[in-house]
Amino acid sequence: MRQTFELTVTEPQTAADALAEHTGLSKGRIKDAMTKGACWWTYKGKQLRLRRATKAMQPGIRMTLYYDDKVLALKPSPAECLLDNKRYSVWYKPHGMLAQGSQWGDHCSLLRWAEQKTGRDCFLVHRLDADAAGLMVIAHDPKAAGELSKLFQGRTIRKVYQAWVCGQLAADDRLIEAPVEGKAAVSRVSTLSQADNQTLVSVTIETGRKHQIRRHLAGIGHPIVSDRLYGQGTPQPLQLVAVELEFQCPLRHRPVRITLPEQLQLAPQAET
Repeated sequence: MRQTFELTVTEPQTAADALAEHTGLSKGRIKDAMTKGACWWTYKGKQLRLRRATKAMQPGIRMTLYYDDKVLALKPSPAECLLDNKRYSVWYKPHGMLAQGSQWGDHCSLLRWAEQKTGRDCFLVHRLDADAAGLMVIAHDPKAAGELSKLFQGRTIRKVYQAWVCGQLAADDRLIEAPVEGKAAVSRVSTLSQADNQTLVSVTIETGRKHQIRRHLAGIGHPIVSDRLYGQGTPQPLQLVAVELEFQCPLRHRPVRITLPEQLQLAPQAET
């Protein structure tokens, strides 16, 4: 069931009471939805998430509940903090976890996970497909977010991925420059190993267009294994993982290189 409930508070009462009266949902369901980031209110002209069920609401306050029982029932796989530099941290995002939440909730997003684990404000610096896994940087103050975002926007950060692709692909720093949605996009592909008519490749991207790696590999006839958008989906997760980030830290002015632990990378398969 996916429903949107909008209301304007008409008398002083708690947020949960107002929503229960308006929606007919139980307070238990409402509290769960609020905790998971599905409730919003208008405060000083801004739309903000409202998580506290006991929040006292005054007449005139507008609230919206985006209720989707399937979204709220999802349980995220655990993310892992690999580096904490106080003003930013680097995390392993598992397959299926969103970078950030939507209006329907944020409990399955890395941003919310990091907020809960660190107890600090968290700001998104860049994105990684929900279907993919791997390294992501989260900032903990607005200035850090701005400085780190410039690295991704200005092509001054080295980003390396691994992917299992369909078919036998022999590549040694193969350059792919096919535009993505009319914008320049550059990927470099190298073969790591082959097995069972699949190839494990390393991909370094110089730009960060939407689905760039997925589109580029599919475009040369080797879609990523389990790519339901550009290839053929299977029950296993999309075989794409961000394994390395290297950049000059704009806050401490020193080089940073983060490599995903080997056990979280894509393992070569035994050839048959």
